[in-house]
Amino acid sequence: MPTVQGNQLLVYALVAVIALVILIAKLKLNPFITLVLVSVGLGVAVGMPLSEIVKSFEGGVGGTLGHIALVIGFGTMLGKMMAESGGAERIARTLIQAFGEKNVDWAMVVIALLVGLPVFFEVGFVLLIPIAFSVAKRTGTSMIKLGIPMAAGLSIVHGLVPPHPAALLAVSAYKADIGKTILYALIVAAPTAAVAGPLLAKFLDKRIKLPAVNPLAAQLTEEASGERELPGFGITVFTIFIPVILMLVGSWADLFTTPKSTANELVKLIGNPVIALMIAALISFYTFGKARGFDRDAILKFTNDCLAPTASITLVVGAGGGFGRILRDSHVSDAIVAMATHANVSVLVLGWLVAALVRVATGSATVGMATSAGIVAPIAAASPGTCPELLVLATGAGSLVLSHVNDGGFWLVKEYYDMSVTETFKTWTVCETLISVMALVLTLGLSLFVG
Repeated sequence: MPTVQGNQLLVYALVAVIALVILIAKLKLNPFITLVLVSVGLGVAVGMPLSEIVKSFEGGVGGTLGHIALVIGFGTMLGKMMAESGGAERIARTLIQAFGEKNVDWAMVVIALLVGLPVFFEVGFVLLIPIAFSVAKRTGTSMIKLGIPMAAGLSIVHGLVPPHPAALLAVSAYKADIGKTILYALIVAAPTAAVAGPLLAKFLDKRIKLPAVNPLAAQLTEEASGERELPGFGITVFTIFIPVILMLVGSWADLFTTPKSTANELVKLIGNPVIALMIAALISFYTFGKARGFDRDAILKFTNDCLAPTASITLVVGAGGGFGRILRDSHVSDAIVAMATHANVSVLVLGWLVAALVRVATGSATVGMATSAGIVAPIAAASPGTCPELLVLATGAGSLVLSHVNDGGFWLVKEYYDMSVTETFKTWTVCETLISVMALVLTLGLSLFVG
């Protein structure tokens, strides 16, 4: 048990976050090293047992990378195959033709909303990033203008719309109707995506200029060589949507197979994000590889070459998870939750506030939503007149607020878009916070009409 308690914990946590920003943004220290140093320093400062600090950090790194490293690996392979075959180029050309060069940012947010429905944020991100890079290259559009709408769309459906696990857990905890929840979520999601996506991106694009050369973009936007024919739009979209389809089928396994039967477990296994992405990557070796004239040696080279640039991303994302674990094990989360539950506010605002504070402390939207649902559910049950479906949305909105240095998504956006920490705060953190606040306001507005 840490020796520092109560509000002092919050002060130490704030100092740690400020130290991270200064060391990385001002002193240019490597983000991975900085996260390790600050995490250990915070553990020592709050009085965690010295023997537990490294163990806690390693647990956070392992818990984060156990999922994200595999997702990044398979997703990057799929993206590389799509890029080398010309699949990303094909989608880019089709989007430009359909929406027009001036509206490709709207195309990206629409695609993100669709792809993001059944998948985790990071899964959708690695699936769509090659397309965003290709569209940006062909149109001369910055990754601020395209990447922010893409990430915003993925984040919105991740936090608000079932069948995401945290949203489903909140639906269960609050005893909400899933059909109504999805309907209300879509009503809230559409205007939120428009404002926090293309409209915000246009505002930011005038104020922030990214480096002209992005190493990862170069890896994932190799145009089809010479006279090579581009793959068809249909087969390209089908290949990209394979993991989306498999994950959606996996989430519905109990509807068409007997729960806990062998068939049921097999469908759920195939629908697991990691397995679904692996299957899609393997299929892409044919649709984007052999079918496009590449031999086995070329495919092996593509899959080997594309992993090297992701090493730093993976390490930084894992270290961010380690920092989040230190915050949890030092009981910063407990101090935040205690502060929120003593606030005298409506149940909808309370759900948002608890989720927001847990999110800020842990860096995880899923943890923020799941934890706050358990805390707020008994309060909601004792408060007649609260719409459980809207409470799911308020809680989900809170779980998206203020993405910062302990959030893996923060580092994904930073590294892939080749931004500094300060630029990521000015773009991605602002975007997430705008999503959170706007979704809450719209949910409160809906509460005037929905009982």
